[in-house]
Order: sequence, then structure tokens, then C-alpha cells
Amino acid sequence: MARPRTIPDGDVFAAIRALLAQGGDKAVAFSSVARATGLAAPTLVQRYGTREGMVKAALLSAWDALDNRTDQAEAAAPLNGKGAVALLKSLGEQDSGPDDLALLAVEFRDAELRARAESWRARVEAALATRLGGGAKGQELGAILFAAWQGQALWAMAGGRSFRLKDAVKRLG
Repeated sequence: MARPRTIPDGDVFAAIRALLAQGGDKAVAFSSVARATGLAAPTLVQRYGTREGMVKAALLSAWDALDNRTDQAEAAAPLNGKGAVALLKSLGEQDSGPDDLALLAVEFRDAELRARAESWRARVEAALATRLGGGAKGQELGAILFAAWQGQALWAMAGGRSFRLKDAVKRLG
């Protein structure tokens, strides 16, 4: 069967993220992405230049998708403590979920990817702060809740028992 001549970047990026999830950073090479997508490795080289460029493009695309999901989650979450929990649950349960959030942390050595992560974290913390009363106390509570949520996601992937976010909000409030 002949190789497909074109595959949308989004499909290539999904394959790259799947390889990252399965085998980490070392699992992604032009050859492994070529096998996963059916594209020829030279086609991938032409499209993305370097392996690092290919991985970065996939991760930037994931950040764009996460920004869109965050827009939707913020719009839907009420401006109260329950809304803070709803916001985080929405971000963790949509399409890819917490596994995809962990993948985005794969390459913080790259300044642009690190800046995207820092910007997104600040945005989510600010959205949480707004829902937790605003001001300095709301900012502090937002940062604590964000850190607790990220810890919960990390340990959930490792099979650890998790606490409930709504219980954390009650204790913090």
C-alpha cells in the first residue's frame, strides 16, 4: 500500500504526543513518527526541519488547544468556590485530560514552551483567584489550589489515591 502524501499537522502532532506518552522524549524520532503516521521520514524532515522542531511544533499545538479549552472552561465556571473546582475538573477531564497536561511539561528547556507554561499557569491561578474571592488572599488560594490540582494529576497517573478538590477548597476557605 502506498504511503499517504499528506496528513494534516494535527494528526502528526497527535501521533507525536502519543509517542511521548508511551515512551517519553526518546520515543520520538523521524522514523517512529513516520511509522505512526505513514508519512515518509524525509517528508517530516522537510515539514519540520529538525526532530526538536517537530516535537516543539506538536507541543505548541497542544498549548494552543489547552488555551482554547481554558477559554471554554473559564466561560462555563461560575464565580464561586464551586466554580473553581468546576474549572479545574473541566481542564482535567476534557479530550486529553491530565495526561496531556503532563506531556506539555516534557520540554521546559525551550524558552518559548516554558513561557507558554508559565503564562497558562498564571492565567489559571488568576481565574481561580477570581472564583475564590479575589485580592491577595484569593491569589494565594488560587496558587495553592492550582498546585494541589497539579499534584493530584501527577499522583493519579502514578496510581496514587487522590483527594477531592472540593474538600481542598473547603479547607482553604
